[in-house]
Amino acid sequence: MSKRDYYDVLGIAKGADADAIKKAYRQKAKELHPDRNADNPKAEAQFKEANEAYEVLKDANKKAAYDRYGHAAFENGMGSSAGGPRGGGQGDFASAFSDVFDDLFGDFMGGRGGGTGRRSGAQRGSDLRYNLRINLEDAFAGLQKTITVTTAVSCGSCTGTGAEGGSEPQVCPTCNGMGKVRAQQGFFTVERTCPTCSGMGQIIKDKCKVCHGAGRVEKEKSLSVNIPAGVETGTRIRLSGEGEAGVRGGPAGDLYIFIEVNSHPLFEREGLNLYCRVPVSIATAALGGEIEVPTIDGGRSRVKVPEGSQSGRQMRLRGKGMPALRGGPSGDMMIELSVETPVKLTARQREILREFDKLSEENNPQGSSFFASVKSFWDSMKS
Repeated sequence: MSKRDYYDVLGIAKGADADAIKKAYRQKAKELHPDRNADNPKAEAQFKEANEAYEVLKDANKKAAYDRYGHAAFENGMGSSAGGPRGGGQGDFASAFSDVFDDLFGDFMGGRGGGTGRRSGAQRGSDLRYNLRINLEDAFAGLQKTITVTTAVSCGSCTGTGAEGGSEPQVCPTCNGMGKVRAQQGFFTVERTCPTCSGMGQIIKDKCKVCHGAGRVEKEKSLSVNIPAGVETGTRIRLSGEGEAGVRGGPAGDLYIFIEVNSHPLFEREGLNLYCRVPVSIATAALGGEIEVPTIDGGRSRVKVPEGSQSGRQMRLRGKGMPALRGGPSGDMMIELSVETPVKLTARQREILREFDKLSEENNPQGSSFFASVKSFWDSMKS
């Protein structure tokens, strides 16, 4: 099967210059790459055909030979001095493909290129975490709080460049400013961080005496933080640009404040609802009445206790719980009654309770017979 004309393969005219050839190959490589054409069995062959065409046309000597003799220039040893494609195999593919590596995968490898192909050395600063403990009352009402954070800030002496006396960083000679170096391993081209500049793409010969070339210094700074009402443990507040300063003029990272709400001696929180255990006397529980209970806003509310209430009975105060962080109705306050047994009774109190107990037996003969049966059972077990 005869080979197609290399210019036709790339879809360009014979007089195309080097930029047009490279641009056409980029487009073909993106269009025909096997990873993007898993359902097209012909794509791989077409991709290799485009690669072969570019391997010849990108080289001025090979291109001149091809323009004069066509495919015959690389048959029977012709064009060998120009390093023709015959026998090139995997090495030629890697060489051609590396020319457009950044264009195909630049978005996934940090967006290199930008016209010059050089890195500016600028890197975004790291994000920081700050743990902040607050009281339940503060979580209910919200507050404005000032915190102190130790972080890396841009060096004022060198304005973040890391270079002394206004001098500029220089392009790394090893990676030519890319921050990466490539090593060919058979079919593949492996890319790794440049060992000379540690991926920065720049080197500093005359380092700043304050930051020693880092472009940043450690410093404490105070920040005012707005804690909204309704926060709970685990709530995260983001302060944009308040993290570590960027490297070589890069943008600063963010500061994330993680909230932890302290436990409260009276209230337990469950979502938006608050739970409070309130002691009541035997008399109030038996006869009914009103009690005062504290609320999270510092006030007090009166609650009616129904007659005959038992320990564990719950009553609801609507809207007296926590506010919703993102708007909406507040939670409720749940009151649990705890009937208290009196201690350290006076003689008169004992007398009254005995009389009460006796009257209870007279008013409830069925209960008295039950307890009498239980007593008789235990007596029989002892004998």
